[in-house]
Amino acid sequence: MKILLVSWEYPPVVVGGLGRHVHHLATELAAAGNEVVVLSRRPTGTDASTHPTISHIADGVLVVAVAEDAPHFDFGEDMIAWTLAMGHAMVRAGIGLTRGGIGEGWYPDVVHAHDWLVAHPAIALAEYFDVPLVSTLHATEAGRHSGWLSGRINRQVHSVEWWLANESDRLITCSASMHDEVTELYGPDLPEISVIRNGIDITTWSYRDREPRPGPARLLYVGRLEYEKGVQDAIAALPRIRRSHPGTTLVVAGEGTQFEWLREQARVHRVARSVSFLGNLDHTELLGWLHGADAIVLPSRYEPFGIIALEAAAAGTPLIASTAGGLGEAVVDGVTGLSFRPGDVAGLVSAVRETLDDPEAARVRARAARARLTDDFDWRRVAEETAQVYSSAKRRVRHPLARPTVPQRPLPDRG
Repeated sequence: MKILLVSWEYPPVVVGGLGRHVHHLATELAAAGNEVVVLSRRPTGTDASTHPTISHIADGVLVVAVAEDAPHFDFGEDMIAWTLAMGHAMVRAGIGLTRGGIGEGWYPDVVHAHDWLVAHPAIALAEYFDVPLVSTLHATEAGRHSGWLSGRINRQVHSVEWWLANESDRLITCSASMHDEVTELYGPDLPEISVIRNGIDITTWSYRDREPRPGPARLLYVGRLEYEKGVQDAIAALPRIRRSHPGTTLVVAGEGTQFEWLREQARVHRVARSVSFLGNLDHTELLGWLHGADAIVLPSRYEPFGIIALEAAAAGTPLIASTAGGLGEAVVDGVTGLSFRPGDVAGLVSAVRETLDDPEAARVRARAARARLTDDFDWRRVAEETAQVYSSAKRRVRHPLARPTVPQRPLPDRG
């Protein structure tokens, strides 16, 4: 099968978990004998004079990274305009696959879009090639903002998500909770939705049992620094944790728009010296911190999946996670980790104390978490299930879409 994946991030341009997801999916699909082309982009803030569109083959995948179009847009300030410019560049590069030089007359059997940022090029290319459009919705704008769509940009993003969902021939979500959320937000006339969990290549994550070590406990958070990730709850919990476990520190790895606010929260809770912000980590650095932590804390208030939970499990790091969205499916409370309700600081404190007080029980849960990965979260299985969706997808008859009603709070129960 000839597969065209469209994603706004793909190595070396990786913003979060989506880029890693698409990379693993693409390489596994290629390893299974499919012809895979990934249409992605060059780094933000570059232009065609210094970073022209390039194509290369990596791990059996043809990667086409498009140059940014000429207009000077900044993603943070001109999100929609920047996205449209990127989409235009992707459409030109996608059509160019049919000509000599890049794809040498290559035509896809299916187009697979990953999230709203590539809605325009994916929809256009699927129509141009007259092939089915499969879309994976990795998250929703309403979910990212606790159920609220109060801002102009929020409503615009939601509208594009709605459009992509309703223009697709099949949909994929990474968790059952996301399946329900997508149905509630964008239904009732959606195509069939398949739940296919994220996977992990455990061979790239060396497992290490936690042995007793001298000194204070070290907690680790890895992820974007955004409100919905709940880092503020981990910071708020730290003073109480330190009362029962003196000297405990929290290491925060990641970047995001809430960095300065989170530093201020650490000062407000008088734990500024006990909270370290590392920024983004490469694979080797991340593995080192996972091996050195007594537990990883994932306090998300909204989480479609949470691939870092799998990475921590692969490394043997005891898991403490909220039950938000996909985390509630990735972590089995009391079996592969300990869980607490999103936003429940007291529950977070209790889970951390239980983990630190009984390291042997934490080790047993960590081993169970690692063992579960080979059964439920194998990338080969993810690729096989995704290929089955491709094979069954048929291009639907298109009807003109009416303008959607965008309520300010489409998820009223999300607090």
